[in-house]
Amino acid sequence: MVVVSPELVKLITSESRLLEEAYHTILNDEEVQVLWEMANVMAVKRLRYNDHGPVHAQIAAGSALYLYQLLRKRGVESTLLRDGIVDSDEEAALVPLIGGLLHDIGNSVHRDQHERVGALLAAPVVSRILEKLIEDTRKRLRLRQEILHSIYCTAYDAECLSMEAGCVKVGDGLDMAEGRARVPYSLGNVNIHSLSALSIKSVEILEGESNPVRILVYMDETAGVFQVDEVLMPKLKSTPLRRYVEVYAISGDKVLKTYSPS
Repeated sequence: MVVVSPELVKLITSESRLLEEAYHTILNDEEVQVLWEMANVMAVKRLRYNDHGPVHAQIAAGSALYLYQLLRKRGVESTLLRDGIVDSDEEAALVPLIGGLLHDIGNSVHRDQHERVGALLAAPVVSRILEKLIEDTRKRLRLRQEILHSIYCTAYDAECLSMEAGCVKVGDGLDMAEGRARVPYSLGNVNIHSLSALSIKSVEILEGESNPVRILVYMDETAGVFQVDEVLMPKLKSTPLRRYVEVYAISGDKVLKTYSPS
């Protein structure tokens, strides 16, 4: 079991030379730093929304990577390996890592259509990062397209066509504790969005029993169920992960609602 937090991505990438190099290369990339900064200028300072910058990026990436690990541990097929895009699990895991870190950079232009804009903005960045990690040119190009797909598909109306992209989309939705909701709400306003967001206290990911992944969403008010219904579940249901993930909304020692794989 792990608690969704910004530390998770550091822990997972430290176990792989390739992932650790990718993580630190992105973290130290000046353009990425500015894109994260500007994403929060637009989202937080101007639109008065909640965080969409570097902290959220690391939470989403860590969650996406852990989801990928649990799914592969339980024998769920990697789409990238199945389709011959890459040659190893380590290379396939670059999609949840890099896609998770870059999925919200489109906010640096505008909130509107930010997933589509983000995929376009990310192309040269991803190319630059992968040049330092992957020698084979054709594999680099294939992997770049998979990462751009994962960014594009974080949009609610986009169907994820790979398990790896699905990990990014669900990992994005898991950043909801302590007011970090993925449905943007106006800071300072009191409505169902803000009340439900502030009701979520923590999110845990663990290996399930009958299903590969179990997600536990802890809240101190029943209003928190709104976040699960309106944020997490629509994301999950538009990914291949919908067949493998069970979700529990919990308040105190009471399970308020459960969601089973479809």
